[in-house]
Amino acid sequence: MDTLGERERALLAFEGRGWPSPGAKERAIREELDLAPVRYYQLLNALIDDERALACAPVTVNRLRRVREARRRER
Repeated sequence: MDTLGERERALLAFEGRGWPSPGAKERAIREELDLAPVRYYQLLNALIDDERALACAPVTVNRLRRVREARRRER
């Protein structure tokens, strides 16, 4: 099985951090990852479906999967 690339691991590590506010997180996305927040969430959403991501960061990936599923049920 291939391993995740540096960018994918960086996204998972970034998402695993705690944030005092959504604004602080969005600012950090732009500054640290050099991505627009919309693009960051697109990449992250695709990444959490990857089994390699689950193996790399199971707590973060499972949390994100639960959040996504809860939002889908609300619609």
